[in-house]
Amino acid sequence: MNIDIFNGAFKGKRVLVTGHTGFKGSWLCIWLHELGAEVVGVGLEPFSEKDNYVLSGIGKRIKADIRADIRDGKRMKEIFAEFRPEIVFHLAAQPLVRLSYEIPVATYETNVMGSINIMEAVRATDSVKVVVMITTDKCYENKEQIWGYRENEPMGGYDPYSSSKGAAEIAISSWRRSFFNPQDYGKKHHVSIASVRAGNVVGGGDWAKDRIVPDCIRALEADKPVEIRSPKAIRPWQHVLEPLSGYLLLASKMLQEPTRYCEGWNFGPRAESITPVWDVATLLTKYYGKGELIDVSDPNALHEANLLMLDISKAKFLLGWEPRTSIEQCCQLTADWYKHYQQENVYNLCVEQIMSFIG
Repeated sequence: MNIDIFNGAFKGKRVLVTGHTGFKGSWLCIWLHELGAEVVGVGLEPFSEKDNYVLSGIGKRIKADIRADIRDGKRMKEIFAEFRPEIVFHLAAQPLVRLSYEIPVATYETNVMGSINIMEAVRATDSVKVVVMITTDKCYENKEQIWGYRENEPMGGYDPYSSSKGAAEIAISSWRRSFFNPQDYGKKHHVSIASVRAGNVVGGGDWAKDRIVPDCIRALEADKPVEIRSPKAIRPWQHVLEPLSGYLLLASKMLQEPTRYCEGWNFGPRAESITPVWDVATLLTKYYGKGELIDVSDPNALHEANLLMLDISKAKFLLGWEPRTSIEQCCQLTADWYKHYQQENVYNLCVEQIMSFIG
């Protein structure tokens, strides 16, 4: 089976990925490396020695593996000037809701000013053609409505993390209109810039705090009950390869038609994958082969959204993208990674999962 479902769009291309040491970033770099791209990674130290980035060894395979903070605008411009990327995927972020209550200023500095620093580095580098800015489904002003949010709905956010991503979206829209306006393409600039919003992404190699899958796996590996703090919260669950396939497809389309696709896009799961936390944990323990769940919900806990869904009609009809996996397949792929990461070559395990996902 051919791993390249993007018609060679990335083969030989210079691609810069921020946040490459993170969960989604490491998977994206593996996929891009397999597609023949010259990948430059820019990120902080990985969260743990068990992260997908560390165990897969992807940092040793790509063209450059750089430690740098996106809050340092001068350093970003230096890196862009040195490596002259053609395509940029910006994933680096402070990605945790609960942590954002503890470090709200740093969350805003990273998620808002960090994003602006990347766009300013793009402005200063004439090699860049395509920029995909990754935000989150939580960027929308959440009204706990039962239908999915569309790309043209208001940005917002209750907690510092969600609101910082809403603010980042507003900044991206402003920079697009001010400096990368599609009407000025070919005259004042040669950049196509889009923002992408995904749901609750799960998959192998994520060990972050306060996320359902890492919390489950830590408990399972310690033979302890899995504590579920928000059992009734409904989320749009999707395997990490779902949104990444959307980001890659979008970037390939932007290379072909720069002024047609430079806007905001949702990449969410199938409707049946929008399920409560308890159900996802139940499926995860089922495919892992063991585990007991206990409800530890706290009525006085910090606010987190209870209901959040995305409308993916735009990506389906205009990009030809739609989710490939069911919620069961999503949880099975995830559990399989954690069941095998200690015995197998993790890079090969990730490539096998990409192939399985494509197939």
